[in-house]
Amino acid sequence: MNIIELLKKEFNLKSNQVENTIKLLDEGNTVPFIARYRKEVTGGLEDIVIRDLESRLEYLRNLEKRKEEVIRIIEEQDKLTEELEKDILKAETLQRVDDLYRPYRQKRRTRATMAREKGLEGLAQIIMDQSMAEEQLMLEIDEKYIDEEKEVSSREEALAGAMDIIAEIFSDDPDIRTRVRNLFMNSGNIETQAVDKDEKSVYEMYYDFKEQIRDIANHRVLAINRGEKEKLIRVSMDVPSLDIVESLIETIVEDRGHDTAKYYEEAIDDGYKRLLFPSIEREIRNTLTEEAEEEAIKVFALNLEPLLLQAPIKDRVVLAMDPAFRTGCKLAVIDEMGTLKDYDTIYPTEPRNDIQGSKRVLKNFIEKYNVDIITIGNGTASRETEKIVAELLSEIDNKDIAYIIINEAGASVYSASDVAREEFPDLDVSIRGAVSIGRRLQDPLAELVKIDPKHIGVGQYQHDLNQGKLDEALGAVVEDSVNRVGVDLNTASPSLLSYVAGISKRVANNVIKHRESIGRFTSRKEVLDVKGLGPKTFVQAAGFMRVPGGEEPLDNTAVHPESYDVAKKLVQMDYKNMKIEEMSEKLDVGIPTLKDIIEELERPGRDPRDEMPKPILRQDILDIKDLKEDMIVRGTVRNVVDFGAFVDIGVTEDGLVHISNLADRYIAHPKEIVEVGDIVDVKILEIDAEKGRIGLSMKDV
Repeated sequence: MNIIELLKKEFNLKSNQVENTIKLLDEGNTVPFIARYRKEVTGGLEDIVIRDLESRLEYLRNLEKRKEEVIRIIEEQDKLTEELEKDILKAETLQRVDDLYRPYRQKRRTRATMAREKGLEGLAQIIMDQSMAEEQLMLEIDEKYIDEEKEVSSREEALAGAMDIIAEIFSDDPDIRTRVRNLFMNSGNIETQAVDKDEKSVYEMYYDFKEQIRDIANHRVLAINRGEKEKLIRVSMDVPSLDIVESLIETIVEDRGHDTAKYYEEAIDDGYKRLLFPSIEREIRNTLTEEAEEEAIKVFALNLEPLLLQAPIKDRVVLAMDPAFRTGCKLAVIDEMGTLKDYDTIYPTEPRNDIQGSKRVLKNFIEKYNVDIITIGNGTASRETEKIVAELLSEIDNKDIAYIIINEAGASVYSASDVAREEFPDLDVSIRGAVSIGRRLQDPLAELVKIDPKHIGVGQYQHDLNQGKLDEALGAVVEDSVNRVGVDLNTASPSLLSYVAGISKRVANNVIKHRESIGRFTSRKEVLDVKGLGPKTFVQAAGFMRVPGGEEPLDNTAVHPESYDVAKKLVQMDYKNMKIEEMSEKLDVGIPTLKDIIEELERPGRDPRDEMPKPILRQDILDIKDLKEDMIVRGTVRNVVDFGAFVDIGVTEDGLVHISNLADRYIAHPKEIVEVGDIVDVKILEIDAEKGRIGLSMKDV
């Protein structure tokens, strides 16, 4: 297999793009570094393409390794033929390699292996060859295969053992397995039934459900798996087995009129029902699950990126509120730099209902610290707290102050984490959660990197997915996001630094220790004094580190130190009146790198997040009772799933824009239209106040 040619074709790239990217990856370069600083070498491949190529490369290399291993094992058994080796070498999937290897794989003791131990393999071969008439076959059994010592005492026992061998040979045949697998996928159905049809659950639509395997949506596969795991539904596959067995017999049994054909056909029927059907059923279920998980992980990653790259609200004093009923609402005042200035607990809701006392504390904090924005976590007691805040804002003189509901997913995970304990060793867990809610507005990326990405609340069935693959995919999104924005060496937390290209958690902690020992970094090159951060790591990381107000102005840009000479020469030139090709030739630097340098010189210290939509700030409350059908409201996309998008329009529950109501044209997935953080106008289609459900549409708005 020519891996380069295969990748070139699959990714629609040129050979040199594939070869150069693989070389860079094999040399240990990080994806963010390659994507940003080796554009000439890769032909400008983006980080997501490089990651996909890296993943596919790993699969293909593992495939080649598996082929070599299988060939070696079969060769050691002295069963490798030239044709089999050729089939293995041209296999394009691990599934095909495993199918080809299956007949030679070490098995646990089966009915077939016990029959072989009784010396019945030759009899099985005679039946498959159809080389004897039945009368002759019986004489052959009497003469050669009935053996009391081997526990074969009758013709019936001999025939049963021989047919067990045929059934296993049939079920292990790679071409038969491929054929049956395709028949399952193309003409089979998934069926689900309730374990107890009277039990109420979220899986009621699957209490009597049937859908073609080839058509079933990924999110339904995951829902069915969960319902089965919770023992609320039973899952089975319905396939035209009679037709399948008949077509297989027609193909395999050469002479169906032969008087021993009945034994061959019976063995095939048994092999299908007892071995092949359950095996292929498991495979199909696993394949559907893997595909559904892969898609869910992709959607999670797509949702996570815009969430991390939300526009920060800078230079604002924030009063953060983490609502609760019995334990009270935790308050935290955070200054413009994200420093905790004060905190308290109020009890404005059930059971105490201390509304006036709570308002006094809030008003005092607002006036004392010149609060600009109030953030309210969207968990328990959120809307009750929002109501009190809205009332207070209408009562005070400061008309500029506003509030915002913040997605608090993961705040409790952060507050109990080692990271939070190190940041606030003397602070109560619940107050730490309030601090996180406030900082998420000021700098979403810097705060959210402290939390395991799968707890951030923009996924679908995330706890049912392959956790290793999920962690890898989400970690890559966080890494790409952090490096796209860059980090301030003098303010970045260890969590943020650990996502900088090439920087490990250990080195990130060493950077913090070094910063504390010297006071502050005055240049990028000073990080070379950090323990464990050598020249190779510096090359990967330097361009993503920023030093505002340092000795070298370029240290506060995304210009890599390797390009400083070019940048300085460019400053001396009248580059705005020169053609890019002319500058490229004169400075001996590639056009993509040159364009990046010019952009950085013209907008030094720019934050790409500033171009993202700003969050919606509110001053008054909207209740579900205030909503009317056909009303147009503005909201923020909170989550995107296979079947639609959830939008926060300022009431208790997020509304759902079903995929059918996202656009006037057909779309395969909601991600084609919206992403997390988008500010959208929606029309209210239906309201179910009792169930707290709101149907929305983005059509004709």
